[in-house]
Amino acid sequence: MSLGSATRQAYQRRMARPAGSSFELWSWYFFRVSGVFLLILAFGHLLIVHIINNVDVINYDFVASRWQTLGWRAYDWLLLFLAIVHGQNGLRILIDDYVHTRGWRTFAHTANWVFLGFFLAIGTLVIVSFPFMPGLRSQ
Repeated sequence: MSLGSATRQAYQRRMARPAGSSFELWSWYFFRVSGVFLLILAFGHLLIVHIINNVDVINYDFVASRWQTLGWRAYDWLLLFLAIVHGQNGLRILIDDYVHTRGWRTFAHTANWVFLGFFLAIGTLVIVSFPFMPGLRSQ
């Protein structure tokens, strides 16, 4: 089987709404909904951090003053969570489509879930454990 035919078959399998397991159906819905939310959150992030504010003012103090409110922490955590889980879901689909040997597929899925957990835990730890500074004004 050539790469072109494998890609075409994978594309045809992914174009139709999955009718198999309930997990695949919810994964399909999550992919669409998270993609829309990611676009909104990412463009909001670009607008607020890179267009409205000059690059010269973005430093530790900028982030520290922003993260004095739970709203900004929740916004950044939601962006982090959706980006990591959306990417992991896409990689899971690629593994299902292109890794055919059972042992390699198991290894790839395990590595995918481990990296998901690791990066989500590290990102959440940074956002949650960042200290509130009472003397610092929120912007």
